[in-house]
Amino acid sequence: NPDWLSSFFNSLRVAGLVAVAATLIGTLASLGLSRMKHSGAGLLRAILITPMIVPGVVLAIGIYAVYLDYQFVGTTTGFVIAHTMLAIPFVIIAVSASLEVFDVRLETAAASLGANRFTTFRTVTLPLIAPGILSGLLFAFVTSFDEIIVALFITSPYLKTLPVQIFTSITRDADPTVTAVGTIIFIATTLIISAGLIISSKSTRS
Repeated sequence: NPDWLSSFFNSLRVAGLVAVAATLIGTLASLGLSRMKHSGAGLLRAILITPMIVPGVVLAIGIYAVYLDYQFVGTTTGFVIAHTMLAIPFVIIAVSASLEVFDVRLETAAASLGANRFTTFRTVTLPLIAPGILSGLLFAFVTSFDEIIVALFITSPYLKTLPVQIFTSITRDADPTVTAVGTIIFIATTLIISAGLIISSKSTRS
């Protein structure tokens, strides 16, 4: 069915872009927060994970109101920005867990051997927190791929994600395709989340 295939590839494209953007921003934010020594770090962390706490409908209404002014409704850019905001908290939590067990003395040792900051980050810090980054990337991908509330507000007839297509099909008729697609999404999401949890737990133990 062209509608289902189109919505699937739309979700795949948006989720892929969101995973990359959220992982980059969330990783940098986590690194910055881990280096902050004053009490403002806690407040800033709370602000960054706010999208996990605020009800989805409230966020959706706010995003929709802003998007109307900037003509982002029904665009790939609009979906990516909105879903990235929702996914960043998951990346921050995953990467922060890796940074909690990271020994900063390793960076000091690398610097004492002549490595500059970029070299230290590339050869010491990044490999050690890579499991947390990968875990955050998987969670960001799933968050975008399965998101429905915000997507319903900013979708258009020309750009529908798979969850929106499922919702539309359910409200229109009793199409058995919904059951098949829902089962596939459930299995795929479960496998991805399980992989993220395994990677995150290994990173924490190491």
